[in-house]
Amino acid sequence: MGEMEISLAEIAQRVANCQKCPLYKNTTKPVPGEGNPKAEVMFIGEAPGFNEDQQGRPFVGRAGKLLDELLSSIKVARSDVFIANVVKHRPPENREPLPTEIEACREYLDRQIEIIQPKIIVTLGRFSLEKFIPGVKISQVHGLARFVEINGRKIIILPMFHPAAALRGAGVMNMLRQDFLKIPQFLDNQEKVPLENSATKEENTKDNGSQLTLI
Repeated sequence: MGEMEISLAEIAQRVANCQKCPLYKNTTKPVPGEGNPKAEVMFIGEAPGFNEDQQGRPFVGRAGKLLDELLSSIKVARSDVFIANVVKHRPPENREPLPTEIEACREYLDRQIEIIQPKIIVTLGRFSLEKFIPGVKISQVHGLARFVEINGRKIIILPMFHPAAALRGAGVMNMLRQDFLKIPQFLDNQEKVPLENSATKEENTKDNGSQLTLI
């Protein structure tokens, strides 16, 4: 086992022992995330649900089955990507995560990103989107890639609807399927990514003072 795997395993162990917020008290298993430690694409969702809490794995319920299907549609194996959530323990009754819970988990997710160094981060849902591109609506920016500088590296952020939202409506499902088809072209031609805005603009994000650049 290499250094990267050990580091991700260490994070998983810290998540398992974490008591920084009350969520751990009523959960079955922590869900730190899983996948390829050298993944080029990292998917970040919201929080574990019932099935994820039972298995200790991300995206294994109905939304997870849809995610697997979407990955197949672009001929990418689940084992080739890394899948995580903003929050690592299940909120009660699948309620939305609180700001204090997101903050408690932030160091774990930040460290995972630092270790994996993905080329693309696909945000699934608004909580993941808010971490990297605060103050925007997912309905307005889904499928529109942009660079965010994280730890001195430019990473493509590609916002998408959460698969759970797609399961509730055909319109969102169609948009999610179309947005997914953009992933291969960004991987193949990263230097010429069609970004959201032709003007250059920089503004501070909330996340570690990272710079957001619209090119």
